[in-house]
Amino acid sequence: MPLEWSGLSPELLLAVDRNSGETLRSQVELGLRDAIRTGRLRVGERLPSSREFARMLGVSRGLVQECYAQLQSEGYLVTRAGSSTRVATGAAPAPAAAAPLRESPRLLADFAWGVPDLSGFPLADWLWATREAARAMPSSALGYGDPRGRAELREVLAGYLRRVRAAAADPERTVVCSGYAQGLGLALRALAGTGVRTVAYEDPGSPATVSSAASRAGMSAVPVRVDEHGIDVRALAATGARAVVVTPAHQWPTGVSLAPERRLALIEWARARDAVIVEDDYDAEFRYDRVPVGALQGLAADRVISLGTVSKSLAPALRIGWMLCPAALTGAVVEQKRLSDRGSPALDQLALATLIESGRFDRHLRRMRTTYSARRSALVAALAEHAPEAGVTGLAAGFHAVAHLAGPTDERALVAAARARSVGLYGMNACRTAPTPEPVRLVLGFGNVGERAISAGIAAVGDLLRGR
Repeated sequence: MPLEWSGLSPELLLAVDRNSGETLRSQVELGLRDAIRTGRLRVGERLPSSREFARMLGVSRGLVQECYAQLQSEGYLVTRAGSSTRVATGAAPAPAAAAPLRESPRLLADFAWGVPDLSGFPLADWLWATREAARAMPSSALGYGDPRGRAELREVLAGYLRRVRAAAADPERTVVCSGYAQGLGLALRALAGTGVRTVAYEDPGSPATVSSAASRAGMSAVPVRVDEHGIDVRALAATGARAVVVTPAHQWPTGVSLAPERRLALIEWARARDAVIVEDDYDAEFRYDRVPVGALQGLAADRVISLGTVSKSLAPALRIGWMLCPAALTGAVVEQKRLSDRGSPALDQLALATLIESGRFDRHLRRMRTTYSARRSALVAALAEHAPEAGVTGLAAGFHAVAHLAGPTDERALVAAARARSVGLYGMNACRTAPTPEPVRLVLGFGNVGERAISAGIAAVGDLLRGR
């Protein structure tokens, strides 16, 4: 968008030295000439008006006008009647050509995981909420404020999470953060401060994310296997870890729900070992054909740090998340947040609070559940038609499914072959600490791919999925 100065004058830094022995006119001319030659002022860039530039430099307007006239005669500047003085074409060196960005080839269908329907973002509602929040917010909201986040959002979030996730949410122990990655980092650094040295994580899961956050917190990370009932609590106990990162409502990436007996065993493990569970409650808003599963934090608020975000429900670009913290850890988490960035953007927090409080957030979720449910059905139908031998699991919630292939055994080769046909497929080995051979499992995200593209994409790689 072009700048509309509306009579205002741009600023320009140029120093003059009244004790140098060189005339002020010569200094101004030389300074402008060098700024243009070196590219500090680019072709077409607007210069201050002679009156305003004179005021900035503390010299007469006539001196500036003489400098402009001299540089115009040399071809450095151009002035048109009724227009501003600008750098002339050819006067400044052309900027170095940037290396051309290599655009990713357009895919027929991209089954990337973890990406919601970006075109479904409720932009009109978000703009409305932002305007309403900006209109109502006090001027004090523009300061640094509480590192935990705006009280308005923490209050609304606590009510929302109690209502839809059966969480034991308290605004005083809720911390607003910039998404899951920051929340995980804050949690692990706070735990490291209490003496925790090892954190466990689900395998398959997010080994790179957890290991990186653990390393920055000065901790080691160990994998614990996941089966059809969720994380193996006995195997967890054998690691000696005093913290674990889990996705109990909809395990990433297998899609299984942590079985009730495992939930109780996990809480008992935490209490017996004086340990903490970091719950990633990442896409529990989207459920289809199963009884809703509440947050683990609601069963043991003193032992669980629950992390949630709007990255899946709205859009990752908003960078808004939250942490429900045990009372004993809240102070340490808040201090880590303060040291990290002194707090998340206030206006975005107030806009989200307004969106939730108005009911528009719930309306958006209902609409997206319908969209994702239709895409899930399209994926199941396409696999049944083109790869009937493949088993499909993880469909009860979220917007990804797991395809268990009977034929091919080389996951990398399969993914590469599909990419050659303009279809993005992604294997589960990318979610493991160490790759396993067969059988091949594909994690198929359907959040950001339409029904037609789903059908066309699976049809294009059907023979590959069958191993033919």
